[in-house]
Amino acid sequence: MSYVEVPGAKVPIRMWADPSSVEGGAMQQLQNVATLPWIKGLAVMPDVHYGKGATVGSVIAMQGAVCPAAVGVDIGCGMSAVRTSLTANDLPGDLSRLRSKIEQAIPVGRGMHREMVDPGRLYQFATAGWGDLWSRFDTVADPVKFRRERAEKQIGTLGSGNHFVEFCTDESGSIWLMLHSGSRNIGKELAEYHIGEAQKLPHNQGLVDRDLAVFVADTPQMAAYRNDLFWAQEYAKYNRAIMMALFQEVVRREFRKAKVSFDQVISCHHNYVAEERYEGMDMLVTRKGAIRAGSGEYGIIPGSMGTGSYIVKGLGNAASFNSASHGAGRRMSRSAAKRRFSTRDLEEQTRGVECRKDSGVVDEIPGAYKPIEQVMEQQRDLVEVVAKLKQLICVKG
Repeated sequence: MSYVEVPGAKVPIRMWADPSSVEGGAMQQLQNVATLPWIKGLAVMPDVHYGKGATVGSVIAMQGAVCPAAVGVDIGCGMSAVRTSLTANDLPGDLSRLRSKIEQAIPVGRGMHREMVDPGRLYQFATAGWGDLWSRFDTVADPVKFRRERAEKQIGTLGSGNHFVEFCTDESGSIWLMLHSGSRNIGKELAEYHIGEAQKLPHNQGLVDRDLAVFVADTPQMAAYRNDLFWAQEYAKYNRAIMMALFQEVVRREFRKAKVSFDQVISCHHNYVAEERYEGMDMLVTRKGAIRAGSGEYGIIPGSMGTGSYIVKGLGNAASFNSASHGAGRRMSRSAAKRRFSTRDLEEQTRGVECRKDSGVVDEIPGAYKPIEQVMEQQRDLVEVVAKLKQLICVKG
């Protein structure tokens, strides 16, 4: 489908979702965003749902301003995936050992490494920029600086919630490695600190929603936020890169006889800010639950833990600010999912997937998410499908 345009106070709201299917709270958030004085455009992805301040699944283009809540509290959250030389014929009948080895190599939940991972020991890991990442830590917001040791030990770890590590097959039988994570607790603390700082500023006192507080250009507060924002985005990128390298090491060891090789890793943020130019204007574009989908650019759009995911190429649709959805998107809250579904439902909906099937992940059950095929159908003018993946193993936090 192409987008539907809904009137907004300052800009029209371009929706790649059926407006009648969007929950009332999320639609109100979109209308609130469209009132911001600095806004130049708003694109809504088919996986849109309610979030803090701004919806998840929205792309907001502003000139001379940026809204921290429109980035999300997990700054730099995103996806990485790589195709391997393995095929389904190389796999054992029981994948529980492989899942266990992945969980041993990559701490999940609130877990962390005992010591910071040395990237120099990882297979073919590009260490350029690693030293700069940590030298710049001294410039982040003072209330967060004392978290350095934890940030060092958490890099290369999964986290919890909807974050995952998956071992997948595509329709041709090729095996892929895929994972989803962000900037861990350090990014969350930086985001929450700056949202609080923005809410104190005089120009934000008359907003319809205080969570939409912005920083404006050429101010010390904006400079401080941009510094911490871009640092956290880089941290998130390295977090995924280290996890992927650890994942590759597990696979190389477990399939030693196959002498596994890997294609180029695909990686994309879906909670971030980028400086981009549209209609002759330089803008700050925030994607909260959306990937960049410029012409020919690779992206990853995951479904839920029992359905499947897509590797895509962007079509460069300027109406969406060169964007596409970041996944299936929730259709019910975590608490609602826990009330509605049981562990028996989880077992049924993840049949054939080697994964946790206990009460701790019922809120991640496939039934709590929108159908990924429907989401993909609604954005045919944003991306083309390169590969469809089905998970064989899913590691959750």
